[in-house]
Parts: sequence; C-alpha cells; structure tokens
Amino acid sequence: MASMEMHEISESPKTARLEARITEEQKELFLRAATLLGRSLSDFVVSCVYETATRTVRDHEVMTLSVRDREVFVSALLNPPAPGARLRKAARRYKEHAGK
Repeated sequence: MASMEMHEISESPKTARLEARITEEQKELFLRAATLLGRSLSDFVVSCVYETATRTVRDHEVMTLSVRDREVFVSALLNPPAPGARLRKAARRYKEHAGK
C-alpha cells in the first residue's frame, strides 16, 4: 500500500522543499545506500522518510489487539455492563442541567 501511495505522490508536482542539516558522515552513508539501490540521494531520502512517516502514523492510528484482548473488547461491546451508581448520578445531573 505504501508503495502505491508513494507512486501517487511522485506523480504530483513537486513544489515544496525540505531542508535538513546533517553531518558529512550521515550524507556519505545516505549516498552509499542510495547508490547501492541505484537511486538518487533525494529519491532515497524522500522514499525512506515517506515510508517511516506512513508507518508511524499508521502505528498511532491503528490499534492492534491480541486475540484475547479482541475477545474481551467485542464481549464488552456486545454485553455492556449496567451503568453504575456514579454514571447514573452523572446522567441525572446532566439531564437536570440540560433541561431534558
């Protein structure tokens, strides 16, 4: 999926710039890696940053549950516990305040 998104982004006009200060050692490493893959330094850096950013966002937006956690979650949705005294009291206060 990320490669398809990267392809779609590479079709867009490239008008924004991104600059970063790096050490000579970092630049040499990045250039060496790009060369090994037969890519330009810019293409290598952009694709690596894009892949990492995509994965980071996905990891923060998607919750992965174990089988046991998933079963507990679904069970709680299908069989929710009855509201406790504090929740009933809060609902009553809300209705009084909201005039319902």
